[in-house]
Amino acid sequence: MFWYGHGMGGWGWAVMSFSMVLLVALAVAAVVLLLRSVDRFPSGPAQPSVAPSAKQVLAERFARGEIDEEEYEQRLTALRAHGTGPGRRGPGEN
Repeated sequence: MFWYGHGMGGWGWAVMSFSMVLLVALAVAAVVLLLRSVDRFPSGPAQPSVAPSAKQVLAERFARGEIDEEEYEQRLTALRAHGTGPGRRGPGEN
C-alpha cells in the first residue's frame, strides 16, 4: 500500500493509530466535562438553608461523643426550662 507515492512503514500506522485513540479520548473527555458542568447547576429553585435548632446541635454533639450523657441531660433540661421551641430563639441563637 502506498501513501502519496511512498511506502508507508510501521511508524506511519503507529502514528495514525495513536492519533485516532487520542482523538476518541478527547471526545469522551469533552462529553464527560460537559455533562459534569450541566449537573452542577440545579434546575429547580434554590432551597433556603435552615439552621439547626439548639436541641439538634446538642443531640449531634452527644452523638459525636463531644459531651457525655450527664452533660447532655443537663443542657437539654436547661434548654427546656428556657422554653426554646420551634418558633422561639434561645440565648446565643440568631
